[in-house]
Amino acid sequence: MSTQQLETYLNSLVPQRPSLVRQLEAYADKHNFPIIGPAAGYFCYQQARLIKAQRIFELGSGYGYSTYWFARAVAENHPDGSGEVFHTVWDEELSQQARSHMAALKLDHLVRYHVSEAVAALRETDGPFDLIFNDINKEGYVASLPVIEEKLRPGGLLIIDNMIWSGRIFDENDTSEATEGIREFTRRITSSDNWIATLVPIRDGLIVAQKQ
Repeated sequence: MSTQQLETYLNSLVPQRPSLVRQLEAYADKHNFPIIGPAAGYFCYQQARLIKAQRIFELGSGYGYSTYWFARAVAENHPDGSGEVFHTVWDEELSQQARSHMAALKLDHLVRYHVSEAVAALRETDGPFDLIFNDINKEGYVASLPVIEEKLRPGGLLIIDNMIWSGRIFDENDTSEATEGIREFTRRITSSDNWIATLVPIRDGLIVAQKQ
């Protein structure tokens, strides 16, 4: 069994999504745009549902694909509209695309948009948060951890993407800043008494960590 066979199988188990969400997946495949994909997206949605998350902050949000999964969970957790999902990207065009997508999916009333460096936006936003999703440049992962620890509530979840890094973490000759950032972040969060952390090998690897 190949990795691609496994990913295709896991994606096939995800229930039907709205047509726009399927279009976002097709666009990502065609243009090699990095999204978390159906299986990882559905897993994130499940985690947010399990903890009844009301406030979620995304560090790196792209054109809103992952935002859909988190906003859907928050909308179902809190049908009174009291939830919030913070979408954060550097790029104004991506932010505008996300606004359009969330409006079409009727989830825009829950989303707060930042066009800025993601960790700085988190630092400047009042916490606490129930769930933080981290998908920034990998060389910035280690420096993001103290800010995340400050803003996440006790018992809250941190989900970090790309923790297998297409297998580069296993290549001893790969000492790039991004790969070393992932290795060091993994060492810190899995050895810390402040976190209960597990690496889930869905797609490119998600670490799910609960703050103690």
